[in-house]
Amino acid sequence: MTTHASSSSSLFAADALAGRVAVVTGGSSGIGLATVEALLEAGAAVALCGRTAERLDRAVAGLRESRPEARLFAQTCDVLDAASVKAFAAASEAALGPASMLINNAGQGRVSTFADTDDSAWTEELHLKFFSVIHPTRAFLPQLAAQRAVQGDAAIVCANSLLARQPEPHMVATSAARAGLLNLVRSMASEFAPQGVRVNGILIGLVESGQWRRRFEQREDTSQDWSAWSGQLAKNKHIPLGRLGLPTEAARAILFLASPFASYTTGSHIDISGGLSRHA
Repeated sequence: MTTHASSSSSLFAADALAGRVAVVTGGSSGIGLATVEALLEAGAAVALCGRTAERLDRAVAGLRESRPEARLFAQTCDVLDAASVKAFAAASEAALGPASMLINNAGQGRVSTFADTDDSAWTEELHLKFFSVIHPTRAFLPQLAAQRAVQGDAAIVCANSLLARQPEPHMVATSAARAGLLNLVRSMASEFAPQGVRVNGILIGLVESGQWRRRFEQREDTSQDWSAWSGQLAKNKHIPLGRLGLPTEAARAILFLASPFASYTTGSHIDISGGLSRHA
């Protein structure tokens, strides 16, 4: 029987991030929501956003039920709309105070080959992957730089994919865009270093998500439970650890990079792929 990591997000003492404000884009589900939970557990106040009001409201209701004492702010926001992100940044600061941690987490993958990816698809995918990071970073950078002077540390963490270093031909546009984001993180890390703002990222392999759950529901062999089905998927994908990752496991890496525990780390990426990466 495969033993998965604990569902607990605990990494630091409950008050390790007390007095700090974190912002999580795409925070209403998946890795984003797991990151919000991890940050709250470590004592941070958290502002989260998402495009869909219903999903965001549902996530916030669950968070408030489990952590009624948490300092939490949520607002619908389209990270591809600069004005919407600017409004979210202002509202977040008014509600919780200036942010010292920004988690850029938005965007799914596009399944397409070079042959069937037209110009509009290329434009849409590149725009999503870059501006979902550019807009929030622009909006929150002044807060981060100011808080670094107050708290001694400020950080941006970008959720990226292993595709950035290990492209797949059936995800050609997403792979190219992810590689560009890898480079963008390194460039921002160098540019923001004099302001005391660190920039890092994580490279995610196959992680349990709504997408994989939907594929599971459509499986041909309905006698297979989730553990057997996902284990076979991991075997087919040649994942050495023999399973898919958990959103919580990605969230822990984000939490570390965003916190002062990673105060001498910038321009780097942590691999969260269960050994799937073929790159040192």
